[in-house]
Amino acid sequence: MEAVRCYLELIRSRPQLNAFLNVYETEALERAAVLDLQRQQGQPLGKLHGVVVGLKDVISYKDHPLSAASKILGNFTAVYNATAVDKLLAEGAIIIGRQNCDEFAMGSSNENSSLGVVRNAIDESRVPGGSSGGSAVAVQADLCMISLGSDTGGSVRQPADFCGVVGLKPTYGRVSRYGLIAYASSFDQIGIFAKTVEDAALTLEVIAGADDFDSTVSAREVPAYTTLARENPEKKYKIAYFKEALEHPGLDPAIRETIESFIKKLTDQGHTVKAVDFELLEHVVPTYYVLTTAEASSNLSRFDGVRYGYRADIAGGDLTELYKASRSQGFGKEVQRRIMLGTFVLSAGYFDAYFTKAQQVRQLLSQRTQAIFAEFDAIISPTVPATAFKIGEKSNDPVEMFLADIYTVFANLVGIPGISLPLFQHPNGLPFGLQVMTSHFDEVSLLRLSRQLTAIAG
Repeated sequence: MEAVRCYLELIRSRPQLNAFLNVYETEALERAAVLDLQRQQGQPLGKLHGVVVGLKDVISYKDHPLSAASKILGNFTAVYNATAVDKLLAEGAIIIGRQNCDEFAMGSSNENSSLGVVRNAIDESRVPGGSSGGSAVAVQADLCMISLGSDTGGSVRQPADFCGVVGLKPTYGRVSRYGLIAYASSFDQIGIFAKTVEDAALTLEVIAGADDFDSTVSAREVPAYTTLARENPEKKYKIAYFKEALEHPGLDPAIRETIESFIKKLTDQGHTVKAVDFELLEHVVPTYYVLTTAEASSNLSRFDGVRYGYRADIAGGDLTELYKASRSQGFGKEVQRRIMLGTFVLSAGYFDAYFTKAQQVRQLLSQRTQAIFAEFDAIISPTVPATAFKIGEKSNDPVEMFLADIYTVFANLVGIPGISLPLFQHPNGLPFGLQVMTSHFDEVSLLRLSRQLTAIAG
């Protein structure tokens, strides 16, 4: 109970961050009281007993607001729990509130929310990253212990990097997407923000696993991530990095130098770290945006102003005009831009030139990834090309904003797990991380290596 009161007070003390859209004060305190009583009575306690959790505003929590930070869902209330939410509650977690994000998870800065920008707690003039910016800031500023976000192209790892926290994207299909508002269904994955690798491992252990409501989720047994992550702490790994990633002209020189120095430190510690050629790097962002916008165009067609959500007030009874007005008024500019791009690449004259070609590149990326993991245990890279930028700095240049995703979208394209570790500090005083990726469903190695890397970085 006291822990919940403490978090509620901290949330109230920093409203300018705009991390939370709703705070469930009364029910969080009531649930804490029930959990306290369970402990006092000696009842069995769940793995997350009393852990205070926030949910990104794309994850369904029954009888609570759910809007994807969009005007088009402004008055919508969730009618069921996401599977991940059910699993959290079953293990004793306390859900404290709904967290701000880029509209429909589309953005890299959390400036696209219809409910206002989120501010980085380290420097409130800067963005927290996106699209899960509110979730990252909530953990960063100690407004909750854990946050669940979603990661379609880096939307957990990139804000984790900007905010100096751990951000874990599991393998595609490791965590059920049931109850997650869809952006791009073959990319989306619920992810975790935490202060430590151990906390992320425990949360993953709880929310991962089979689900009858999601045909894409894996039925594989969920390992005991918390225990297994601590095993074999002295193992030496074979680690690859993309030469093109560190040599990319868009990478901040200080980040490049720091990671190169860290690679030398890893080698000195007995790990094998080698550069591999990855000539497809320049194709990663275009491929990602062709495919995700195509899927978004399809997924967001359900928001039409008729069945639920925002409906435009127009004169007359023309259904087509109602659709147009509702979607034009309800969706923000970034969402409209991506829907239009996706509709274009799916159109009859351009489908083969863009969508089919992008699918072919995705297949090439998957084959190249399998070849790398046949030889190496992990891949490391920068998480983002630069530290958190100023609010408004890139708002008028969508291409520059898209390029901020150059290092993170790869893991979503090929479906592998990735984590951003808050290991470094830039000369400008801002944090930045190291991204680590392993093969499909090898989160155990990812977490073990992450613990080692955190210890080596000091």
